[in-house]
Amino acid sequence: MGFPMARNLARSGISVRAWNRSRDKAEPLAKDGAQVCDSPAEAAEGASVILTMLADADAVLDVVTGERGAFSALPPATGSGTVDGVIWLQMSTIGEAGTERCADLAGQHEIPFVDAPVLGTRQPAEQGKLVVLASGPATLRARLDPIFDAIGQKTLWVGEAGAGTRLKLVTNNWVLTVTEGTAETIALAEGFGLDPQLFFEAVSGGTLDLPYLQIKGKAIMSRDFTPAFQLKLAAKDAALVAEAAERHHVDAPLTRVLRDRLAEGAREHGDKDMSATYLTSARSGSGN
Repeated sequence: MGFPMARNLARSGISVRAWNRSRDKAEPLAKDGAQVCDSPAEAAEGASVILTMLADADAVLDVVTGERGAFSALPPATGSGTVDGVIWLQMSTIGEAGTERCADLAGQHEIPFVDAPVLGTRQPAEQGKLVVLASGPATLRARLDPIFDAIGQKTLWVGEAGAGTRLKLVTNNWVLTVTEGTAETIALAEGFGLDPQLFFEAVSGGTLDLPYLQIKGKAIMSRDFTPAFQLKLAAKDAALVAEAAERHHVDAPLTRVLRDRLAEGAREHGDKDMSATYLTSARSGSGN
């Protein structure tokens, strides 16, 4: 996700300095005008916005506070409550507890913090058509709008920092439910000796149909599990949703089932698309 976002930012004319753990994966960004750096500190040097897009909270925190981390490049705090001119734009999906850890760290360093996870997978990221779920100080919106416009087709500002992550968890719960439901429905049809295409014809164009059902259904039917979003990351997200539900005392049994089911599939098929959860349900030999 971070690569196409950085590319679209650079192509929009925004000055970009990029860092990735595997530098060779970031090198192609240079063709779009981005400067590829050797450390987070180098990437953050003189920046007005530090944007993090990584797999989990530990990775995010390590990148900003670890050896040669991004925060080591920050100017001294002015004493007015913020580091002059610098915003931390945290766009990774890291759950509620992870977001709170980042917000606390930003406060310690007197840096304005914006929590802005995105909706979308690889293709929308490449096309600059993500949906941004932004939350944080309203006074920062004008400065961040050019960034959001470069990577997304829509931005929702949903309240104080942390609200964006909570909305992302709610939305992820729906996405994961549809994906798992599609996988099990196809496996069920096959188990009944039916052509699953009959199911799609039955719901097509009606109130039970939806585009995501068709997209994931097509992938499963063709056994094309090229990752738009990896199953292991979907399992991670499901665990974050279940964790947040427990924190807020919401009884969500289906969410817990999704967490366990996707984790089971990720152990064997984690690098495949999340629709590969189908392979856990498929009859013996039908997923080959």
